[in-house]
Amino acid sequence: MGTAHSDSLDALISENTHLKSQLERLRKIMDEMPAMVYTSNNERKSINWCNKTMEDTMGYTLDEITEKGMEFFKEIMHPEDFDIALVARNQFKDNQPLFGGVLRVKGRNDEDWKWVVGLGIPYKHDEFGNLQDVLCVFLDFSYAINTSNQISEALREVLRKSNESILNKLTPREKDIFMLAAQGKNNKEIAGFLSLSRYTVETHRKNIRLKLKVRNTSELVALAKQIGVQ
Repeated sequence: MGTAHSDSLDALISENTHLKSQLERLRKIMDEMPAMVYTSNNERKSINWCNKTMEDTMGYTLDEITEKGMEFFKEIMHPEDFDIALVARNQFKDNQPLFGGVLRVKGRNDEDWKWVVGLGIPYKHDEFGNLQDVLCVFLDFSYAINTSNQISEALREVLRKSNESILNKLTPREKDIFMLAAQGKNNKEIAGFLSLSRYTVETHRKNIRLKLKVRNTSELVALAKQIGVQ
């Protein structure tokens, strides 16, 4: 009996040692990964964990990032791109399984903006199935562009497919109005350009917002930028 207990204890110690080794290996992989990885609360848009690459790239510690909450994104994201974060939050609230795009960020010690490509997926839900955290990965692809021709072709193809997918949700008239709204034109200007009444334009814009799941003009413009329509 004593031998069996000893064997069982040895097995637990061995398993614990193995798990610790795996955890340390995964931690090392995450910290050395050439991409910024983090999890954030979708409602508050506040980061609760990130890897070392993100700390080093942005020039902030995890504690500083966590303390800043939503302000962190306002500090690092280009003003013209910040609405993308809000669009992403709303898309995930509507159960979209994936959100991705490109945007500009600047670290604490940087002078120039960096273009990064990112993907986010739902990561953690509460006991009622409500989304809590999102897992995001951002890659600064400007460091190693060794296949420039392929990158250019890939971007054209991705934009073409994205445009088709989103714009196919709209009627021809809604597409016209979406394009003009993305250029910053107001309802009166759009009505004059398309020879429509202002009320008709307002109705179309409401339908566009519902179909594309955007709440206001700034989110509509952000979506248009994301798919390359402007």
